Amino acid sequence: MSARSSLVPGYCLHKPSGRAYVRLCGKVVYCGEYGTDESKREYGRLIAEYAVRPVDAATKKPDAASDLTVVELIAAYLDYAQGYYQKNGVPTRSLYNVKLALKTVRVLYGSNPVSEFSPLCLLAIQEKLASQGCTRSYVNKQTGIIKRLFKWGVSREIVPPVIHTALSTVEGLRMGRSKARESRVVMPVEEAVVEATLPHLPPIVADMVRFQRLTGARPGEVCQLRPCDVDRSGDVWTYRPEHHKTEHHGRERIVYVGPQAQNVIRPYLLRDAQDCCFSPAE
Repeated sequence: MSARSSLVPGYCLHKPSGRAYVRLCGKVVYCGEYGTDESKREYGRLIAEYAVRPVDAATKKPDAASDLTVVELIAAYLDYAQGYYQKNGVPTRSLYNVKLALKTVRVLYGSNPVSEFSPLCLLAIQEKLASQGCTRSYVNKQTGIIKRLFKWGVSREIVPPVIHTALSTVEGLRMGRSKARESRVVMPVEEAVVEATLPHLPPIVADMVRFQRLTGARPGEVCQLRPCDVDRSGDVWTYRPEHHKTEHHGRERIVYVGPQAQNVIRPYLLRDAQDCCFSPAE
């Protein structure tokens, strides 16, 4: 449930008529005779739908999408995304990417009805991004986010399925077949450069670099290394990060720590079991 819908609207009595009602998104919806099982069931159904439907969708039918504007759809999706794209209570970079992609849609088509957003609109957005100097891979990622916006709207029954079906026919830009530039290939830093840099780093930062090179751990995994996360029972130690990049997929992450890497972190394992081994502030 999103932050906006965390406060549950109450089951209320309309005294003049004796009917039960609930106020959803500023609109009064009647549930039946107050106090009856039927009205309580209807109230429960409305609240359940309200929890997963955005804005005023709890009182709209799917065919009312002709009244819904693109900017209203974006606002509803961002409300959902605020709760979805977070890790340990902190917004992830994915949320920033979503906001960036939808800003382009809002600027170009925000006031248009959702029912008028066609494949040509999406192609126009691709063309605009490419003409602004964006890379082909970036344009394709933004296109995917926009498609997910409308797919989500279909799942909440506020966007007709035919709209997402039509948008899914828009392909990503192909290499050499668009004006979008290609991304610069990022190559690994040469070993000689790393070796020449190590003497100029603070000792703890230098050991962090050495540990990463020897184990292949991600930078964030190096920073969060704690003694309690390292199993030292075997010749090759295993480090299981408390948090890692793919944990939301249900995958376990194991970093194997060989003899050389063990020598690097051994002094830091004398810290309290719950403390981070590496503290650059020192």
